[in-house]
Amino acid sequence: MLEEFAALLSQLGSFAEPVGWLTLFVFLLAVALDFVDREYARPVFVAAWVLFAAFWLALIYPFFVEDQSIIRGAGAVLAVPLSLLVARVLFSGRDTLFTLSRAIPLMGLVYVPFLMISTLREQLVLLVTGHTAWAMNLIGYNPPLVTELSEAEPYAPEGVSYNLDREISGKEFAFENSFVFFTDGGGTITYTIILACTGIGSMAVIAGLVLAVRASPWRKLKALAIALPIIYVLNIVRNVFIGISFGHQYAHFAPDLTMTLFALENELRVSYIWADRIIAQSASVVAMVVIFWLVVREVPEVMQPVEEVLYLLTGEEIDLAEALRVEREPPEVEAAD
Repeated sequence: MLEEFAALLSQLGSFAEPVGWLTLFVFLLAVALDFVDREYARPVFVAAWVLFAAFWLALIYPFFVEDQSIIRGAGAVLAVPLSLLVARVLFSGRDTLFTLSRAIPLMGLVYVPFLMISTLREQLVLLVTGHTAWAMNLIGYNPPLVTELSEAEPYAPEGVSYNLDREISGKEFAFENSFVFFTDGGGTITYTIILACTGIGSMAVIAGLVLAVRASPWRKLKALAIALPIIYVLNIVRNVFIGISFGHQYAHFAPDLTMTLFALENELRVSYIWADRIIAQSASVVAMVVIFWLVVREVPEVMQPVEEVLYLLTGEEIDLAEALRVEREPPEVEAAD
């Protein structure tokens, strides 16, 4: 039974991309209709949330199995019923969910250009790669940075034979650079900077939330000016931590248990799983909570869509302003901005 269910999730994974594009289109259509008449937009937003649930369902297998990410996989599992719950409650007439519904496509509009426009993707990836290399050098680590493994030959330790004629796994585009670490046994470990390593996903989430609320442009700009650079810098720290921990095998914890739980075939991957999938992703969740607190100090309106999510999860109205010790922006002040 479990094998059949896993096979079904695997098949659904192949539909994640087309369902994702369809979901974004329907969300954007709903946003456009919201400018005309909210009641026209409501059923379209409901349909978009149902599609969003299908999108997350299709990502469960890729996140858990292909990416070997427990945190992202668990997030996808949670997102399926939550999206369906949003659809049901929105259909029942809870208008406060319209802000959250606007935030989703805005997040997509921030992220999609870097996904679709090769020049934007390349420039962002190269910028992050350069800053990651600079930070590594700053703390005393100097792994060669190459686009092809053969370029690392001049840096290989003498007296050991390394196979540098093979392709670097995980590379999708020629411009992506990889840090190369040499092992004592004649092997190599490569850490490649790709779009997922740039932090653009986290930036899109914060930007979507800020842009979706009704607040003065100046306060929105100030919030983004605080949050986005912090995300970028923390992402560089994340890349350095993962690269060095993986390349030098500093996170080789509980190898037998880790290999069993994550179905690993190569023991060298243990350090990567711990550094990236467990430690870095857990720290990212904590960092996003702190960044959210900084954002709401400038744009308290951002608390409203998050409070809606908490309401759906708990069934209770939760006052984040009191919990975070943040004053809500009075309507009359908003009008005067």
